[in-house]
Amino acid sequence: MTKRALKRVAREGAFDAGQFGDDSKIRRLPVGTGWSPMGGHAQEERDQGYLKTIKPKSEGQKALMDAIDSKNLVMALGPAGTGKTYIAIAKAVEALEAGKVGRIVLSRPAVEAGESIGYLPGDMEDKLAPYLRPLYDALSDRLSMKRVKALIAEGLIEIAPVGYMRGRTLNNAFVVIDEAQNCTYVQLKMLLTRLGWHSTMVVTGDPQQSDLLPTLSGLGDISEKLEAVGNISVVRLADRDIVRHPLVAEMLSVI
Repeated sequence: MTKRALKRVAREGAFDAGQFGDDSKIRRLPVGTGWSPMGGHAQEERDQGYLKTIKPKSEGQKALMDAIDSKNLVMALGPAGTGKTYIAIAKAVEALEAGKVGRIVLSRPAVEAGESIGYLPGDMEDKLAPYLRPLYDALSDRLSMKRVKALIAEGLIEIAPVGYMRGRTLNNAFVVIDEAQNCTYVQLKMLLTRLGWHSTMVVTGDPQQSDLLPTLSGLGDISEKLEAVGNISVVRLADRDIVRHPLVAEMLSVI
């Protein structure tokens, strides 16, 4: 027996041809070594980026996921780190892969976080890339970056700034409006009325973290008015729903 064969026997145990049956192309997995495709951890402890479905980690997240499943228009409001954008995009990917929608449309206002970064080089896509990067990050958590690029090239995933949404009707689509606290009342009214047939729209934002002047942000006013509409769900997440580092919740409670 060669040295390589001895190492394989030591690693996998003695060879048993009976395990293969009639198909000699199948190679058995290691036996008795404690190896598991789960990596030795329980299902709920695995990185969510490798799961087909996600599980809520708080009552607020569960309410948000249930609202997305049952309503065509959902407003997800809450502080940073509550998973608003991640859940919305995960649900969008889930709907696309299940064939419930024909495309995903992601939109975000191109607003700097309190400081001007000047002119950016390149074409339109290059200029918008820094603003849309959080959406790419969330997508790459649910799909491989190669698949994300392929779906974008096919037009099944579209990422666009708010400024290019006027005049459109979004049929058979899952629409996510992210960072909606940086939209004015008029912009939000325009975005909400883009909803077409067989579509779902999720609007996410934190009214307390707007990069616009307090009087310009329209998210708070519109969400209060839409709460009176029965077919629209307004989900308000709180500090207890934050799933980032525990310090995030502690900081937001005092600042």
